[in-house]
Amino acid sequence: MIVAVAFDHRGVHLREQVLETLAAGGHEIVDLGTDTDAVRIDYPDKARELGEAIQGGGAERGVLVCGSGVGAAVAASKMRGIRAAICHDAYSAHQGVEHDDMNVLCLGSEVIGPSLAAELVRTFLGARFDGGDRYVERLRKVEAMERQMSDG
Repeated sequence: MIVAVAFDHRGVHLREQVLETLAAGGHEIVDLGTDTDAVRIDYPDKARELGEAIQGGGAERGVLVCGSGVGAAVAASKMRGIRAAICHDAYSAHQGVEHDDMNVLCLGSEVIGPSLAAELVRTFLGARFDGGDRYVERLRKVEAMERQMSDG
């Protein structure tokens, strides 16, 4: 799978673990940075870069990391077709894909450690959308909301 990754200056503390996990899983990585906490990098900028990579077909899914994961999820979810969520437990990481077709996993580097981050990335990427009628119908409603709200 082609996976885009992006980190703000606080999220960079999980960078090594996320990249190692992706490489170990045989995934192709689209690395959108950053690699240091020396310069402030705002999470909305990273969310936009990652979202555009998915929207443009350069990546199938994304992992976006900031300090709490909250800002990353809020910003990424503003983009059409991006279904981002903060997940700090394995159930949410797979259920978000299976039922909600989540395509961006958001993590908080100041909330979870490297071993849990690795587990969540593996769980997220191992999950597949269920495709059941009720889930598809809900996604259609979300897509309709995106269209109505961006046009209005």
